[in-house]
Amino acid sequence: MHALSRFLLRNRGFFFFLLGMLMFRSALADWNTVPTGSMQPTIRIGDRIVVDRMAYDLRLPFTHVSLLHRADPRRGDIVIIDSAATGERLVKRVIGLPGDTVALRGNVLYVNGHAARYQPARVAGITADRALPASYAVESLDGPGHLVRLSRYLPSPASNYGPVTVTAGHYLAMGDNRDDSYDSRFFGFVPRGEIVGRARFVALSLDPARHGLPRADRWGLTLH
Repeated sequence: MHALSRFLLRNRGFFFFLLGMLMFRSALADWNTVPTGSMQPTIRIGDRIVVDRMAYDLRLPFTHVSLLHRADPRRGDIVIIDSAATGERLVKRVIGLPGDTVALRGNVLYVNGHAARYQPARVAGITADRALPASYAVESLDGPGHLVRLSRYLPSPASNYGPVTVTAGHYLAMGDNRDDSYDSRFFGFVPRGEIVGRARFVALSLDPARHGLPRADRWGLTLH
C-alpha cells in the first residue's frame, strides 16, 4: 500500500494531465477515426476527424447531461451520434429537422415537398469504385451543397423512402454514400440527446488501401 501511495504521489502530475485530457475530449473536443465508407466521398475510410463537442451543448464530462444548450443541429451538419438503436458511435449528415417531411424518390431527396438539385461531379481515389462503380453529384437544397455517392448498378432498397415526418425532439440522418449507409432509413429518427458533437475537419488521413500511407491532400480539410 505504501509503495502504491509513493507511486501515485510521484506521478500525480501525469494523472492530473491524463484526467484533464479525458475531460477535454469528453466535454470540449474529440477526434475519431472513421472505419467505414458510409460518408464517402465527404469523409473517407481512414480519415481522423476532429469533433466539436461544444457545437450544440456543454455537457457534464463523461455523460450526456447538458449543462448549457448552445444551439441545435441544422440541416446539412455532419454530426456525431451515440446511437442507442445501433449501439455504436455514428457519423452522419442531418437531413431532416423536427417537423420536416422527408422522402427519397430514386435517390432524389425531397424535403417539405421541395426537390434537391443535383450537379454531376467527378471524384477520384474512392477504392470502393473499383468493385462497385458509382456516380457523384453535388446535392443542394436550401443551403451550400455537398457531394453524394450513388451506386450505378446496385441502388439501395432505401433509394425510395418515405415520406416520413420527423417527430419533435428528433432528427433524420443519412450518409452521403446513399446506397451504402446504415442510417435513419433503417433505424429511425435520432433523438436530440444522442447528437454529441459536430465534425469540423480532417486532422489527418491514412489510406488503408495503401498500407496506411498518408493522404497528405486531406490533412486539415474542412468538412462541409
